[in-house]
Amino acid sequence: MIWHLIAAIVAAVAGAGVALLLRSLTRKRLPKWIIPAFAGLGMLGYTIHYEYTWFDTKQARLPQGSVVVSSEQGEMFWRPWTIKFPMPLVYTVLDGANAQIEETSKGPIARFTLYRFEKHHLMSTVKSANYQALCTEKVMFRLNEEGQAKFETMTELDVAAPLYQAVCTADHS
Repeated sequence: MIWHLIAAIVAAVAGAGVALLLRSLTRKRLPKWIIPAFAGLGMLGYTIHYEYTWFDTKQARLPQGSVVVSSEQGEMFWRPWTIKFPMPLVYTVLDGANAQIEETSKGPIARFTLYRFEKHHLMSTVKSANYQALCTEKVMFRLNEEGQAKFETMTELDVAAPLYQAVCTADHS
């Protein structure tokens, strides 16, 4: 987080520098208030850039075998530009490298971990949960700490969904 503060300050100084340059090119005809206004615009521009590139940056840092299976975009009242251009807020990642797929007489059964990344102001939080999918029945359910199924959390899987494709149709040999 300290790096984002430093980057915002650098963006403010750069914006103020542009305003000073414009003032000197116009022989000081532009008012002095453009210097702090440009500094503020520089900070705002950096913040907006960071918010919209957050998802791509985090996705590029995922370990080998990880698969993004869903993402959500949203809008915020205090960020009016997000109404027209929703920003990425949440995404879910399958730990494909550690997924366990077992072929049974009733079809493949997969045990895997999903990580949910949520963006909060300049920080992100991570939540994880273990799941089991019955590929033939196209359902998944959450597992408790002991690895037992919690059937009240059963969710139907869409065959076209990236999660189903990653755990149920991938080559498991």
